[in-house]
Amino acid sequence: MFRFDLHASMGRARAGTFHTPRGAVETPVFMPVGTLATVKALDPDELHGMHVQMILANAYHLHLRPGDELVQRLGGLHRFMAWRGPILTDSGGFQVFSLQSLRTVDEDGVTFRSHLDGSARHFTPESVLRIETNLGADVIMQFDHVIPGQSEFAAAKDASERSIRWLERCRAEFAKLHESTSAPRQTLFPIVQGGIHPALRRDAARAITGMDGWDGFAIGGLSVGEEKPDMYAILDACDEAIPADRPRYLMGVGYPEDLLEGIARGVDLFDCVAPTRMGRNAAALTPDGRVNMRRAEFRDDDRPLVEDCACACCRRFSRAYVRHLVQADEMLGARLLSLHNVHFLIALVREARRRIIAGDFTAWSQAWLARYHSQPTRS
Repeated sequence: MFRFDLHASMGRARAGTFHTPRGAVETPVFMPVGTLATVKALDPDELHGMHVQMILANAYHLHLRPGDELVQRLGGLHRFMAWRGPILTDSGGFQVFSLQSLRTVDEDGVTFRSHLDGSARHFTPESVLRIETNLGADVIMQFDHVIPGQSEFAAAKDASERSIRWLERCRAEFAKLHESTSAPRQTLFPIVQGGIHPALRRDAARAITGMDGWDGFAIGGLSVGEEKPDMYAILDACDEAIPADRPRYLMGVGYPEDLLEGIARGVDLFDCVAPTRMGRNAAALTPDGRVNMRRAEFRDDDRPLVEDCACACCRRFSRAYVRHLVQADEMLGARLLSLHNVHFLIALVREARRRIIAGDFTAWSQAWLARYHSQPTRS
């Protein structure tokens, strides 16, 4: 029920289709993040209208509130949030390990305190797989050990090897759960860890592919404090080590420049909270870089945020109006900027796919990035 078809390539950039039980996903693709079963401020129909194909939700947050068992009783995540397309759930590894002083790690799992009420919790590979099965997403992620991006070799090795041992337990629990329940068809993605150390990434990829049977692979532990050249170097290493006949998912990365750099290095799926977070903080994505809509220069600017942008914000409203909403702290301002930013990234990746198929991706992406980097961010 899960399959990946490759249609065209240019260098390492690929255009394909990831088939899932709830529909085909044309890749490369950007997945907006709906952490708590909602892409903040946006309605599912708006997402469908801007060609969003697949979204991400988070097992950690939904386990804490409203509870994964409640979501299961109410028909699963798709019905709960009225989303018709495929969903991917992150296991919560990043969130748990971000708690730092509130958690302890051992071979069994992670003990931590909820960021909501301080209550003690314990996540293991098995318990996380049960949570994700209850939620019912199409693609679910293994529970992994996430560390800061600039971690030393020894710490990265320890976390990567633990992630592989936890993957074996996740896989066993996944098989057990899907033999004994009538849960909707799901697939489990492994995560290649290893910090900024190419040898560790290659070792992890070798161990994971040796297990065989995966419908896709994820690259985790990037965009967590390392420099961008380090991230791109790791993507180069992973491209060489991960099988080319399955989709590659780069976790938590979604700024415009990183999307194009990732696509050029063989990545197929991306997600990031950035577009809606920036929208809530008055920032708009444009081909000339990020723009702070609080700036006085937009007070009487009658142009749309981006000329020729087809989003509902740019089709209807001026920069002056959006700035007014932001200055007045009207919630519509954050909504319109979030809508525009998500649309901007969706359209960018769709154009990248079109360029790969047309055979001019490299020249187009280089020109696009040159323009994007030509203007300093207007904060």
